[in-house]
Amino acid sequence: MTQLRVLVTGATGFTGPPVCRYLTEKEHQVIAATRQEQVPDGAASCRVVGEIDDATDWRPELADIDMIVHLAGRAHIMKDTADDPLAAFRRVNREGTLQLAKQAAEAGVRRLVFLSSIKVNGEETEAGPYREAVLSPPDDPYGLSKWEAEEGLRDIAGSTGLEVVILRPPLIYGPAVKANFLSLLRLCRRGLPLPLGSVRNARSLLYVGNLADAIHQSMIHPKAANQTFLIRDGEDLSMPDLLRRISAAMGRRACLLPFPPAMLTCAAGLAGRGDMARRVTGSLCLDDSLIRQELDWQPPFTVEQGLQATVDWFIASDL
Repeated sequence: MTQLRVLVTGATGFTGPPVCRYLTEKEHQVIAATRQEQVPDGAASCRVVGEIDDATDWRPELADIDMIVHLAGRAHIMKDTADDPLAAFRRVNREGTLQLAKQAAEAGVRRLVFLSSIKVNGEETEAGPYREAVLSPPDDPYGLSKWEAEEGLRDIAGSTGLEVVILRPPLIYGPAVKANFLSLLRLCRRGLPLPLGSVRNARSLLYVGNLADAIHQSMIHPKAANQTFLIRDGEDLSMPDLLRRISAAMGRRACLLPFPPAMLTCAAGLAGRGDMARRVTGSLCLDDSLIRQELDWQPPFTVEQGLQATVDWFIASDL
C-alpha cells in the first residue's frame, strides 16, 4: 500500500485520536491540524491553523499533503446558547469546510474525506431506513449546515480536480465519548429502574473504530471518489437492548420497567424534555448497503466489541 501524507482536522476531538492512530497503523504519515501546538496521539506532527471559518488560511498546512480527513466542525448541541445557532454552525461547518476544499484543490490535494452527519437526512425514520438521497434540506440548524457543506463540496469537486468523499454517520460512540452516550453509561452504572421496558424502536450506531476503518477505505478505494455513503455498525438496536448490552458489558443487569412510550413522551414534553424523549423512543435507521457494495466495506468491530471497549474506558476513567 502506498504511504499517503494525510492532514486530519479535528484531530484532538473525540473521533480524531482513534482515526489518527488507525491511519498510522496503516503506515500513512498523519499530520494533525490543530488550534494549538499539540500533537495528538497517533499523529506524526501537527500544523496549527487556529479557528476554522471562511477566513482560515490553509495554504501553509496543505504543502505536500496527499489527502485530507476533515473531522473538525461545530458539534450539535442540545441546548445551544449562541445568539444565532444557524449562523454559528454555518461559519464553521459550511464556510470553514468550503474554504478548506477550495484551497486544497488549488494546492493539488488528491482527495478530501468529509465527516458529515445523518442529520442531513433527518431526525427520525418512519417509512424505512435513510439512504443517500436527500429529498429536502433539513430543518435542524446543525443538519442544514452540514447539508450546505455537502452541496458546496460537490460543486467544488465538479469544477476542480479535487475528489470528495462524504460520510454520514449516526451517533458515534467509543472511548472518550461525551454527551448523551456518556449519560447512558452513567445510568447503567447506577442500575436504577428505568421506565423504558416497552420501547420498541430501532437506532443505528457507529463505533469509532468502524468509523476509522470506513474513513481509510474512503481514502484509498478508487470507487469512493465523489461519492456519498451512509455508515453504521451493521446492527440496529432498540433503546432497551442498548441499555441491556451496556449493562452486560459492565457485568450488571439492566432494570427496565414497562411504561407506555406515548405516556413517556407526553410526560417528557410537559417537563420540557420532548427532544430527549424522541431520541429515546423514536427510530433512526440507516441503509449502508452502498458503501458495502461499492467499496466492499465491512465494519471490523461488532457492536459487542465496540460497547465493551467503551465500557472498559468508562470504568477505567471513573467518570
